[in-house]
Amino acid sequence: MISRRLMLGAAGLLAAPSIASAQGAWPNRPVKIVVPFGLGGSADVAARFLGEQLQQSLGQPFVIENRPGAGAVIGTDLVVKSPADGYTLLLMSNTHTANETLIPNRPYQLMRDLAPVAAINVAYHVLAVHPSIPATTVPELIALLRANPGRYDYASSGPGTPYHVAGEVFLAMAGVQAQHVPFRGSNEARTALIAGQVPIMFDAIPTMREQVAGGRVRALGTTGPTRSPLMPEVPAVAEALPGFEASIWLGLMAPAALPQPIKERLNAEVNRILALPATQEAQARAGAAPLPMSIADFDAFLRRDITRQAEYIRMARMTPT
Repeated sequence: MISRRLMLGAAGLLAAPSIASAQGAWPNRPVKIVVPFGLGGSADVAARFLGEQLQQSLGQPFVIENRPGAGAVIGTDLVVKSPADGYTLLLMSNTHTANETLIPNRPYQLMRDLAPVAAINVAYHVLAVHPSIPATTVPELIALLRANPGRYDYASSGPGTPYHVAGEVFLAMAGVQAQHVPFRGSNEARTALIAGQVPIMFDAIPTMREQVAGGRVRALGTTGPTRSPLMPEVPAVAEALPGFEASIWLGLMAPAALPQPIKERLNAEVNRILALPATQEAQARAGAAPLPMSIADFDAFLRRDITRQAEYIRMARMTPT
């Protein structure tokens, strides 16, 4: 009589080729990365860089599809409703963890309907103003806003985005008022700032640095705990407003039922790419730092950030929509 142990061993050997085959079959056609933000922003840039690297290593095109709108809800919902086969991925940010509090009526729940795959990077912002604003430092801007409550506007790339949350937390910590003017993406908001239509904005350091150098906007402060190596001449906002810090981080998620072997392969590939010297150099030029994590660590990171964003939103008295 064949023992139960031998039978189980034989079954495992028979099953192993089919599992390996299923893992090896992905990807066998183009993969789409949905970016629920506009062209030219940090998420879009990161998605295109990552897509090129994944295409080289996995042998299939990684196509970037920008689907901005409704505070990233439109593009995210598209991914949630896609087949969980590894051919539709989501480039997400802390907009999504903020939306868990800010947009309670969204058609999905982040940690229920999407699966963490990999963290990508983290970066800080710059607080910039149009040259017409009579303030050259953060204390002067705070004094200006305090003397003119509600008179000035600030732009963001959309409701619930890290730039919006940064603006509201700044106002709350400084004890001043300004009106939020949301746009469909960073490019639109930046264009309005440069034109003087909306005179204040938090934005990505590398992109705004070019505008500062050209005299089109004025940089007042960066949002890391210390000065940015990309703009060392610009003080950190925290030098005038102790404790203030704001960042944008990016990650990759997929429909919740994505098979574990595909998640693990993607996670391993992303972490391998993040460890490359060329990637680290490119990230540094973009004002970002790689954020390699295991799937489990990224899951825990997301859950902590949902709680942290909720605290920011309560502190800033932002109203859920």
